[in-house]
Amino acid sequence: MKGTNASTPAGFILLGFSDQPHLEMVLLLVVSVIYILTLMGNTAIILVSYFNPKLHTPMYFFLSNLSFLDLCFTTSVVPQMLWNLKGPDKTISYTGCVIQLYVALGLGSTECVLLTVMAYDRFNAICRPLHYGVIMHPKLLQQLAALAWISGFVESTVQTILVFQLPLCSHHMVDDFTCEEPALIKIACVNTTFLENELSIASVLYVVIPLGLILVSYGCIVRSVLKIKSTEGRRKAFGTCGSHLIVVVLFFGTLASIYIQPKSKYTQNYSKFLTLFYTVVTPSLNPLIYTLRNKEAKWALRRLLGRDPS
Repeated sequence: MKGTNASTPAGFILLGFSDQPHLEMVLLLVVSVIYILTLMGNTAIILVSYFNPKLHTPMYFFLSNLSFLDLCFTTSVVPQMLWNLKGPDKTISYTGCVIQLYVALGLGSTECVLLTVMAYDRFNAICRPLHYGVIMHPKLLQQLAALAWISGFVESTVQTILVFQLPLCSHHMVDDFTCEEPALIKIACVNTTFLENELSIASVLYVVIPLGLILVSYGCIVRSVLKIKSTEGRRKAFGTCGSHLIVVVLFFGTLASIYIQPKSKYTQNYSKFLTLFYTVVTPSLNPLIYTLRNKEAKWALRRLLGRDPS
């Protein structure tokens, strides 16, 4: 691998939509705007959750973690993407590609676990309201957050080592916007069946199982909510879970499409748009979804902006 990389000091070429320069100019503008909104929105969520005592709750503790994660995730990908979109130079250094894959994969895996933890929090809030404060105590919150972050980067370490041990083809042209694992596997010059099987196992552990646990949690939540006699009570209960469920559908839906989709020749451009969606669009939507659907968050945000001093 070292010999192959030494002959190509530029590292890798991220093709993106290099065959469609007009589309790249449109994407440059759109991605730039969305990135700025992502930075502003997620930073606002973190500040609001930290400075407002009313939001010092388990839900906002995990939401702050999610916002910080989204800030890091989008920043690990978007600046390099914007640089490649603005001109003919599509290169990323070998070291840069390793770091990008490691960080983005680690943060993506962490988000899978974190969203599952957030579903567990909502399950306890709705199904065990009398014991919620005892169950979701501060020490457990820290342990669950640590579990999400550590497990995500353990998985990323394993995957990154396996990918960059592959002897890659000399052209080093990655047919994507980022150093995505499926795209890197495609330019290997050896049989990659083992790594593809390993990636399938990782997808089950970090996508299928977490999604299954989330669905089970929401099955229990729906059953509990339907037992509430008051319409207002039902509406409030569903309201506290609706934002999280929308984020789960957006994130896991696109992730599953990329990592679990069947192989076919016509899916590469489709995969690129999916990559754009879950690396650029989803992190910008998360704070919007949570603030628009939550009165407490909207009130706290107005106070932070100085529009509601009461």
